[in-house]
Amino acid sequence: MNSLASIGSSGRSSTDDNNINDDHDEVSKLAIASFKAREEEIERKKMEMRMKVESQLTRAEEETRRLAQIWEELEVLEDPLRKEVATVRKRIDMANRDLKSLGQTCQKKEKEYKEAMEAFHEKNNEKAQLTTTLMELVNESEKFRMRKLEELGKIVNPNT
Repeated sequence: MNSLASIGSSGRSSTDDNNINDDHDEVSKLAIASFKAREEEIERKKMEMRMKVESQLTRAEEETRRLAQIWEELEVLEDPLRKEVATVRKRIDMANRDLKSLGQTCQKKEKEYKEAMEAFHEKNNEKAQLTTTLMELVNESEKFRMRKLEELGKIVNPNT
């Protein structure tokens, strides 16, 4: 009768169920740890990218100011390198436009990342709730079956 008591609805012993739960918990912990590590890596890379973009924007703005000053001095002197300076200034302006576009792309990606993280957390919470509900249902089912087995045992052996 004791061997019947330790067998669950799936035909596995409760020890096997505990091992599966432990394995499931371990897998969940590993998945969470892996996710956190990836999240930290993404955050670190995002900050590095933001710093690089800001640095390049600052340098580009400083270069633009510096070149504008040089440009004014060249116009006064009618320097023969005026065309080259204009070309370089145009290239700097193009780089500024590219940097601005990259900054906007970074902001858009950050927003998408935040939305994806919110969706992930919501689904993770939903999964945890469903897992808890499942465990409660399984426990109730096992208790009910054990009571039925005991009642049947009393009917079969009324003297015991």
